[in-house]
Amino acid sequence: MSPNLAEIAALFLKLGLIAFGGPAAHVALMRREVVERRHWLEEPAFFDYFAACQLIPGPTSTELAILLGYKRAGTAGLVVAGGLFILPAMLIMLGLAWAYARVASSPVVAGALHGIRPVVVGIIAWALIDLGRRILRGPWPVLTGLGVLLAALLGWNPVLLLIVGGLLLMLRASAASIPTGRGAIGWLAASTGLGSTTLVAIFLAFLKFGAVSFGSGYVLLAFLHSDVVQTSHWLSERQLIDAIAISQATPGPVFTVATFIGFLVAGVAGAVVATVGIFLPGFVLVPFLDRIVRLVHQRKWARTFLDGVNVAALGLIAAVAIQLARTSFVDPLTIVIALVSLAILLRLPLASPALVLGGGVIGVIAMH
Repeated sequence: MSPNLAEIAALFLKLGLIAFGGPAAHVALMRREVVERRHWLEEPAFFDYFAACQLIPGPTSTELAILLGYKRAGTAGLVVAGGLFILPAMLIMLGLAWAYARVASSPVVAGALHGIRPVVVGIIAWALIDLGRRILRGPWPVLTGLGVLLAALLGWNPVLLLIVGGLLLMLRASAASIPTGRGAIGWLAASTGLGSTTLVAIFLAFLKFGAVSFGSGYVLLAFLHSDVVQTSHWLSERQLIDAIAISQATPGPVFTVATFIGFLVAGVAGAVVATVGIFLPGFVLVPFLDRIVRLVHQRKWARTFLDGVNVAALGLIAAVAIQLARTSFVDPLTIVIALVSLAILLRLPLASPALVLGGGVIGVIAMH
C-alpha cells in the first residue's frame, strides 16, 4: 500500500469509529483532520468539495470522504476512504441488528425503545427546521413544500414528488425545458420487487434509495417508510423507527440503517446487499463531480431543478415526521420527550446520540 493510501486508510477508519453526531459532526471532523492537521488542502477548497457533494444524491458526509480519498489517491483512494469510513458503522449496525432481533421484546429493551422513538421524531423535526432555514426562500418554495407534504400524506410516490418539486421551480423560474428521462423515472418510481425478499429485490430497493435521496439523509426516511413499510411490508412502522433510532446513536453514516434493515429482512446476506446498494451510487457519481458542478454552474435550469428537489425533500421529511409521530406519541411523556429533544437540538445540534441514550434511560425508568 502506498504512503498516501496507508494514510487515507488510517484516517478514514478512525473517522468511521469516532464520528458520532450525524453529517454536521462528520464534516467538522474531516475539516479538522484534512485541513488543520494534515494540510491536504486549503479550507476554501474543502468547502468547495463539500458543496459539490450536495449536488448528488446520497449521504453527503460519506461522499465527501469518498471525494477526499479520490482527490488524494485516485480510484484506489476513493475505495479505501469510502469503504473504511462506512465499514465500522456497518459492522456495529450488523451486531446491533442481531441483538435487536433477539431481545427487542424483552421488558427492558421495550422500555428503552418507548423512550427512544419520540427522540427520533424530535431529531427529524430539528432537521426540518434546520434545513428549512436554508432552503425555503420566498413564498413559492414554501407552497411547493406544503404541496409535497400533503401529497406525501395522501400516499403519492416519493420519487415522483421529488421530480415534481424540481419541475415546479424550474417552470416558475422560466428555465429552459429539458428531457425528463421518462424511462429512468419510470424505473425509479416503480416498486422494487413488491413484497419480495430476495437478495436481488433488496439490492435494487436500496440502490434506488441511494440514487434518489437528495436534500438530506433524513429524506431517506420517506423512502423507507413508503417502500419498506407501506409497500413491501418488510418491517413494521415501529421497527423502522427503532432502526432509525439505533443509527442515530452509532458512529459513521446514518445510511448504514440499511445494514440494520437488510439484516432484519434477510440476515447477514441481506445486510451486505442493502449496504452495498445504498452506498454504490455515491462511489459511482463522485468521480464525475467536476462535470456535475460545471453543468450546474453553466445551466440555470439544473440549479433551479436541484433547488426544487431540495424543497420537495423538505415536504417528504415533514410528512414522515408526522407519520412517525402517530406511532411514537402514545402518552404525554413521549410528547414531552420529543419537544425537549427538539429544544436541545436547536441549541446543541450535535447532541442526538446523547439524546437517544437519554431517551432510552427515561423509557426504561418509566416502564418499570
